[in-house]
Amino acid sequence: MKQEKWLLCPVCGNKTRLKLREDTVLEKFPLFCPKCKQETLINVRQMNISVIREPDAQTQSR
Repeated sequence: MKQEKWLLCPVCGNKTRLKLREDTVLEKFPLFCPKCKQETLINVRQMNISVIREPDAQTQSR
């Protein structure tokens, strides 16, 4: 039987509505947390979760 675990929110640490299996692969997945109402982009490979940090928009100077 494959190992399963709940996917935890990287912001608040609470359970989300998703479960991960050890063969799950996600790339640029928009994870929404129902508790803190935050959406975070994540990558998942072999039960390892990494958060994608996007740079903030820069204002253009003329």
